[in-house]
Amino acid sequence: MPRSTKNAPAEEFDEHIVDTDVSDEMRSSFLEYAYSVIYSRALPDARDGLKPVQRRILYTMDDMSLWHDRGHVKSARVVGEVMGRLHPHGDSAIYDAMVRLHQPWSLRLPFIDGHGNFGSPDDPPAAMRYTEARMDAAAEAMTASIDEETVDFRPNYDGREQEPTVLPAALPNLLINRAAGIAVGMATNIAPHNTVEVIQALRHLIKHPAASLDDIMRFIPGPDLPTGGKIIGLEGIRDAYATGNGSFRMRATTRIESVTARRKGIVVTELPYNVGPEKVIESIKKLVQAKKLQGISDVKNLTDRHKGLHLVIEVKNGIHPEALLEQLFRQTPMESSFGINAVALVDGQPRTLGLKEMLQVYLNHRFDVVRRRTAYRRRMATERLHLIEGLLIAILDIDEVIQLIRGSDNTGEARERLRQVFDLSELQANHILELQLRRLTKFSRLELEKDRDELTKTIAALDAILGDEVMLRGVVSDELGEMAKRFGNPRRTILLESSGTVVTNASPLEVADDPCWVLLSATGLLARTTDDAPLGDPTSRVKHDIVIAAVHTTARGEIGVVTSAGRVHKLQVLDLPGLPPTAHAPHLQGGVPLSEILAVDGNVLTLMTFADGSPGLVLGTRQGVVKRVKPDYLSNRDEWDLITLAAGDEVVGAVSLASGDEDLVFVTSDAQLLRFAASVVRPQGRAGGGVVGIKLGADARVVSFGAVDSSVDAEVVTIAGSADALPGTQTGAVKVSPLAIYPAKGRATGGVRCQRLLKGEDALIFGWVGHASAMACASSGAPVDLPPPSDRRHGSGVPSAQPIFAVSSPATQLLGLRATISETPKWNSDMED
Repeated sequence: MPRSTKNAPAEEFDEHIVDTDVSDEMRSSFLEYAYSVIYSRALPDARDGLKPVQRRILYTMDDMSLWHDRGHVKSARVVGEVMGRLHPHGDSAIYDAMVRLHQPWSLRLPFIDGHGNFGSPDDPPAAMRYTEARMDAAAEAMTASIDEETVDFRPNYDGREQEPTVLPAALPNLLINRAAGIAVGMATNIAPHNTVEVIQALRHLIKHPAASLDDIMRFIPGPDLPTGGKIIGLEGIRDAYATGNGSFRMRATTRIESVTARRKGIVVTELPYNVGPEKVIESIKKLVQAKKLQGISDVKNLTDRHKGLHLVIEVKNGIHPEALLEQLFRQTPMESSFGINAVALVDGQPRTLGLKEMLQVYLNHRFDVVRRRTAYRRRMATERLHLIEGLLIAILDIDEVIQLIRGSDNTGEARERLRQVFDLSELQANHILELQLRRLTKFSRLELEKDRDELTKTIAALDAILGDEVMLRGVVSDELGEMAKRFGNPRRTILLESSGTVVTNASPLEVADDPCWVLLSATGLLARTTDDAPLGDPTSRVKHDIVIAAVHTTARGEIGVVTSAGRVHKLQVLDLPGLPPTAHAPHLQGGVPLSEILAVDGNVLTLMTFADGSPGLVLGTRQGVVKRVKPDYLSNRDEWDLITLAAGDEVVGAVSLASGDEDLVFVTSDAQLLRFAASVVRPQGRAGGGVVGIKLGADARVVSFGAVDSSVDAEVVTIAGSADALPGTQTGAVKVSPLAIYPAKGRATGGVRCQRLLKGEDALIFGWVGHASAMACASSGAPVDLPPPSDRRHGSGVPSAQPIFAVSSPATQLLGLRATISETPKWNSDMED
């Protein structure tokens, strides 16, 4: 029994009293507290982009086998495991971090797949006893190969278990998902980015370690926020990428539409990051009550699971919605700023990192992970080969082995006799003693010999990776490419380089019916310009976006939007935002996404006018059908069909003819190009199904259809790649060639070869034909350099630095004549969603 100290004299405890200066004690305690907050709670590791609590959640769920193809379990069970084993800082902190790993409006790529109420941008989640969770596939990529000695482990808080110091992280999580935290004397705030863009930049940096920041920003032009919206003003983004500190402004995505027969409203479909609809409504109500904001009659939140965010702001009669929208951007959270302060732990030290530094730290980590994984797999394969070689020795002399074992008094004697007689190691001898009788068949011997040969090849391949740094870097690059295919998705946030000032359109009575241009960009922005002069230098390399279609009309006129479903949608030019006269066509400053003003079915192919005297529109389909629509296609309806399509067919190209004497060009997936005169195609009415344009080979399809004036220089751009790859993720081999080298042939023939397919290339994945000096861009709008034209019809392509999303020509930029667009990735029409 311990001695009672209740009545013990005070002098017995004098030896335990230590005189300490209060300032020294405060300094020491504060430093310990600051160290704990910085390294154990607030800052992410630059390698896996995770804070300790997030890393422990994912590791524990992986250890519990809560993978994406297994059933969900109660969140409370996961929280209890994490708290009891690795993170003794309270269940609320663990559950809050777990909830955030699920929320799609918080992370660009969520790691937790949950059931139940995990909250909303304005509301907290349900208690952990009511929700269920499991890992998402992306989380499994973060923990993949953790059991192959790829990362270091350390003791947990009580020394009874081991936990990883970092995860293998097959995904660059620090940039893909936002990192935010407040430590002692420092804080971090890193914006989320698009998965495909970040991986493209990493793969480029693997090939070109000396790449500059401008080179990297061709792949990562800016953040890609989970909630979409717009980013206006890119100067702060470049500062942040260069120094680790900067800011940018986020703006809500809105459109103006009629909410009643006599009243217009502002419909908000996307809000800035970390801004909920209730926060916007509360701000509007306060401003209206204080009479600082006028012209609003009502605000309704119609958000639901099916439509997503849908906030309707009704405008009073007599108020210009555009002018009111400017006030909302200026006075409410519908426009807010995001400050980047990229602080993360590098080698255990907090550092402020630029974009290239973050990418390089992650790549160094992946090089180390792959190197350690390869060494582990080689060791395992060598050990397995060692055992198989021993088994083969035993099977060859099985009678002698059995006699030797039967003649031994115990296991130890049998082991030693096996080692001496057959010159075996102790591991081989033990393995032979454990041999099952069914392994003594002839078939088993053949299996062992096959396993031996395969292991020998595997060891040789692993030795090659360990002995060649270039090959190891190639493995990392290939694995990153697979991650892009699995988890890549289209960009949600639109980047606008302008200051973001909205150009207010006057009411229709105040707008003169002056000539104007309507422009459509590669990223889906639509705008008009009242400047009837040439639209700047189209060959200048811009930071973001190119024009793929341009039509000449008037401010009060109407244009048509042609889609891959073979339909045309009528659009009033006055509904489009006007560009300032100084705007350059390749960059639609102030443009609006087409989806905000018009709901279309299928991919948008081109724009058209309804001008009198036009020779008509010509369409080309995936199944090789061509149709020339009669010029009397003007209709009183808002939308109508231009062609009757066969089952499974769709339009891949649409061209407004200028004279009717143009040449029509088909490009197919099996690298065939057919060129014939448009005059041989007889015009048909809207109900017609067209005629055969090109004779397709087995399993071939049309990837591009266009038309060019035979009297001008024209070019063909083709890209070869794998037909099975995810659209928008592979770079492919690009070939640019003059159209003049391809002879004209008759309609309904097979065409001529336009590109030679190399090993690993089984189809053309992209095609385009148009005026010379073609320009290309990526899905983000960043320009992509094209190789010089080749005069070899059967030549192969040149590998591209990044996937090409769209191609245009200077003629489109300057004149807007015969604008065409080739087949684009499937998710093109959903870019703004």
